[in-house]
Amino acid sequence: MNKKALVLSLIAVFISFLGGFLLANALNKNDLNTLRNDIERLKNSQNTETQNSSEITLSDEELRRKISEADQNPTDTAVQRGLGLALYRYALIKQDTEILIDIARLLTRSYEKDSNDFEVTTALGNVYFDIGYFKKDDENFQTAREFYAKALKQKPNDEDVRTDLGLTYFLLNTPENEKAIAEFQKSLQINPKHEKTLQVISQAFLAENNTEEAEKYISKLKEVNGNNPNLSNLVTRLEESKNNSQKK
Repeated sequence: MNKKALVLSLIAVFISFLGGFLLANALNKNDLNTLRNDIERLKNSQNTETQNSSEITLSDEELRRKISEADQNPTDTAVQRGLGLALYRYALIKQDTEILIDIARLLTRSYEKDSNDFEVTTALGNVYFDIGYFKKDDENFQTAREFYAKALKQKPNDEDVRTDLGLTYFLLNTPENEKAIAEFQKSLQINPKHEKTLQVISQAFLAENNTEEAEKYISKLKEVNGNNPNLSNLVTRLEESKNNSQKK
């Protein structure tokens, strides 16, 4: 399967469904005001089509300065947490993979101080997930999986985290589709109408050439959102898979 195409197709979904790393409480220190204002513009720009992209981009110098300030105060976990979460949201929106390692370092300091912080634990899972994808590195997927598992111990009914846990199996260099599907099904037991899960479980069954199950979940996806941007591609792949099976 084309993993790059899959992840790119999911970026919009991730942005829509994550919705988690709210910045209102994250950036509450005076020395982070500049970054707060820039990221608030980023958040607002999602609903402002005419926003100039140059206005919502932080310079490399600004990013490095804030990260350096945090590194100089590693015991100030409020700064590590706030900046780490804010920068991850920024990286997600801007698709900036260069700062993921820095984000992981900041959030790890916060996590080591409070391992029960669900938001930070989940964010670390997301960061290592992204590193694993862009580096095509299964070890980082494994690390992401460990953080997702810890987050699920706190909130076992979080379907978003459960689905992302499944994706750490699905996106391996040698996919473990059965394990991925098992996690996706657990997510759907929590919320049968979870759109992202319906989409990825359909893709997983197509990867397994299980057209019967794929068709079932594609139909459910269509019921939940007939305008899902990946629905047309899933239907096309389903028909191709059926045709190939008939030819055999």
